[in-house]
Amino acid sequence: MNAAFLDQPGPPEVIRVGEIPTPAPGPSEVRVRVRAAAVNPIDTYIRSGTVAMTLPKPFVPGCDLAGEVEAVGLGVKRFRVGDRVWGSNQGLLGRQGTFAEFACVAEQWLYPTPDGVADEQAAACALVGITAHLGLFGCAKVRAGETVFVNGGTGGVGAMVVQMAKAAGATVVTTVGSDEKAKLAKELGADAVINYKTDDVPAKVKEATDGQGITVWFETQPPTDLDRTVELMAPRGRVVVMAGRAARPVFPNGPFYVKGLSLHGFAMFNAPADEQRACGMDIAQWLGQGKLRALIGARFPLSDVARAHALQEENTGKKAGTLTGKIVVLPTA
Repeated sequence: MNAAFLDQPGPPEVIRVGEIPTPAPGPSEVRVRVRAAAVNPIDTYIRSGTVAMTLPKPFVPGCDLAGEVEAVGLGVKRFRVGDRVWGSNQGLLGRQGTFAEFACVAEQWLYPTPDGVADEQAAACALVGITAHLGLFGCAKVRAGETVFVNGGTGGVGAMVVQMAKAAGATVVTTVGSDEKAKLAKELGADAVINYKTDDVPAKVKEATDGQGITVWFETQPPTDLDRTVELMAPRGRVVVMAGRAARPVFPNGPFYVKGLSLHGFAMFNAPADEQRACGMDIAQWLGQGKLRALIGARFPLSDVARAHALQEENTGKKAGTLTGKIVVLPTA
């Protein structure tokens, strides 16, 4: 099969594209013909060696995929040949990834793709959607009537948080960096959109909440100023963090405990399969109902995976601002 792969960690240029053996599904595995995959920051961290993980050789990167079942291994119960599926959690923890024509995936990491939902959408919602769901519902346990704040409402995770919080009946406040992104955030359902480049963010948050504060703060960026966050929180609010491996912000202990706040941190790929499946089933339902969609900012053929990784790095680490939404890779284009 045709695949993108690497032998050793390094810059995007270590990725090669060529023929490697088509994998055979083992017990409880499904072989998926990959119609769409998506690029995530974790893919670039693993490829570069920033996040050290055991890598098969050759190693196929990529967490997310969508396509159809092409073969099943012994013991597979949930899927049959021809079923359309999507999923994530590949290309890490010793598992092969998804930037290939075929991927063998344990059925516990796959979910049915609803009728009428494009493979590109399912793949682009995968890791970021599961991440948003784990943070909002697993950690923060958001409820109808609460107010959710998310940094970067048009980013990969941020766009999912905006839509899921609205689906749960919450009011959503978010930040963006341009008028164009403000329009997109409104289209996704945000109730109040703040331009962090031109607006006084704390003042705008207080205005949007009538001074009552934020109930759930979903931080998609490396935390830098927890003093400001805690000041803007409502009593008994919950703060969720899921980015910034090297971040060491000062912790405002006094106002934090006086307000009765809680702080939740998590990494999506550490969540067990049953927890992720609950997320996946909700995501599939919302996709089918038209309540959830991914913003897709760029598409690349399999032959250009290195360029896709470079674009992701430019925008995640270097903050180039040249990408709005997800990068999709099309292995069979």
